[in-house]
Amino acid sequence: MLTLKEAAQEFLAQKRIAVAGVSRQGDTAANAIYKKLRQGGYDVFPVNPNAAEVEGDRCYPTLAAIPGGVEAVVIATHPNVTEQVVRECAALGIKRLWMHRSFGQGSVDDEAVRLCAELGLSVIPGSCPLMFCEPVDVGHKCLRWFLQVSGKAAKPNYNS
Repeated sequence: MLTLKEAAQEFLAQKRIAVAGVSRQGDTAANAIYKKLRQGGYDVFPVNPNAAEVEGDRCYPTLAAIPGGVEAVVIATHPNVTEQVVRECAALGIKRLWMHRSFGQGSVDDEAVRLCAELGLSVIPGSCPLMFCEPVDVGHKCLRWFLQVSGKAAKPNYNS
């Protein structure tokens, strides 16, 4: 089993990443993750069934609508949508998932985490990709440290 840091590195080694749950309002964790990945040179795709454009880029209603597909998905939706996203990932053969969470429940849904294990999908159930996406800002470095020392960091079920 990989550590959170190792799982995050493996996840972020992918170049085509979708972010499910971006918002038209723009001031959300999903949008921050999307922008950071885009600035980091990733081929990143925003997913929201209710938006045609997000952050000035074309937005896709589903993962299946992304031309050429993706290698990994950050799930930053309401937790009651997470299982649906996991099922879509499985149907498309996407095996790397990250359920965003900083404080509170975030996008993590226990049933969706169990489903990932059942379907053989690698998942990071919690924490934030921005804690590992270089360059890491001071706030996310502090969050990473706090979650690690408090024992609240995500425990990945990740097969590289």
